[in-house]
Amino acid sequence: MLSLVSCIGKVAVLSAAILVTTSITMSGEWGEEGVTYGQLGKDVILPCAGGSPGAVLEWQWNGAPVLPEGSTVQQGQLLLPRAERSSEGVYSCHDAGGLLLSSVTLRLGRVPGVPSVSCRASNFENFSCFWTSSTETFLPTRYITTYRKKLRPGDERERSNSSDVGLCIQGPAHPHSCTVNKSHFWSSYRMNVTEVNPLGSNFRLLDFTVQAILKPDPPEGLRVEPVPSAPRRLRVSWEYPSTWPNEPYFQLKFRLQYRPVMHSSWSMVETANVSELITDAFMGLEHVVQVSAKDFLDAGSWSEWSGEAWGMPALGQTLAPSEAATAAIEPENPAEEPSLAPNNEPVAGRSDPLEKVAVLVSLGVFAFFVLAVILVFAFLMWIRMKKHSKEATKNHDLLSATLHMKALPKAQIL
Repeated sequence: MLSLVSCIGKVAVLSAAILVTTSITMSGEWGEEGVTYGQLGKDVILPCAGGSPGAVLEWQWNGAPVLPEGSTVQQGQLLLPRAERSSEGVYSCHDAGGLLLSSVTLRLGRVPGVPSVSCRASNFENFSCFWTSSTETFLPTRYITTYRKKLRPGDERERSNSSDVGLCIQGPAHPHSCTVNKSHFWSSYRMNVTEVNPLGSNFRLLDFTVQAILKPDPPEGLRVEPVPSAPRRLRVSWEYPSTWPNEPYFQLKFRLQYRPVMHSSWSMVETANVSELITDAFMGLEHVVQVSAKDFLDAGSWSEWSGEAWGMPALGQTLAPSEAATAAIEPENPAEEPSLAPNNEPVAGRSDPLEKVAVLVSLGVFAFFVLAVILVFAFLMWIRMKKHSKEATKNHDLLSATLHMKALPKAQIL
């Protein structure tokens, strides 16, 4: 594998050195026999393959003796100064008697520019890279895509390890992209994308860590369902993207955004479940919902939003008292956590029977505590008044005894 990558690198270097000002003939290599490639804006020289030195030759362009403006014949060769695309076509040279000696098709273009490259990991097992050409070359183009896993400081492994270097596989169904399978999630990589055409080559190097480029695909199977007898609730559920492996150690978290179709602002809630209960939906209005995903430990970035799904809350229904009591006793499904989005509507404006029962129970508990406080306060006041009454009686008796003794003669007192 290392020798293969080394050979590819040598080919790229040699191709990059071929930045010439005249035409380059690459018959057959690019699938076009008898084609000569020239660089736009440069002088192009076309030799007559069958002509003899010093012979009088005649050149034709697309079967006519009229040649592009500014062209000249020098020692049997045709010179096209600062060739433009309008000079493309079939050129043929003939002897003095008009006999065809040779012909060639001229195609003009540019040397490749540095390609623009980006990479993304849709899961923790592999990553893909994508590129676009920075220059329109007008010529057939190929791409050489290789990677090398970068060694950490102090890592003594040999660089010839076959898992550290290799080709990024290009698929015919996805042009301008390639994939590296069985990548290492916590490793750093260097990606090399080299653009090659008949006139030369150019390349881009991109360094990254896999966890930094992690971006899951959007969740799938998004569904929105009304909740019976709950005109302000919607149950939303979805599934993991099919490209995310079913592994317990690599989980996703999700963002859910929703709004009535007639409103422009979104409400949003984050959850680790694959379902969510919206409790502040607008009665009688259709809602639009989307969901996105991200690695549970915050590696990489959020996925794109999923496709939209629509749903409308169930029509409002009035429950009988017995049904309301039953609904208050029965707990909701634990998986259906209420949404965290704020609901600023007053309690009196809600029509959910279960919420009304909860409000009544809260008021009853509050009233019970108020009554208990009043009773305790009254009891303490009664104890205090009783104590004051006893002290007053005792003081009165003592005063009466004192006055009686003062009224008696001193001899009697003694």
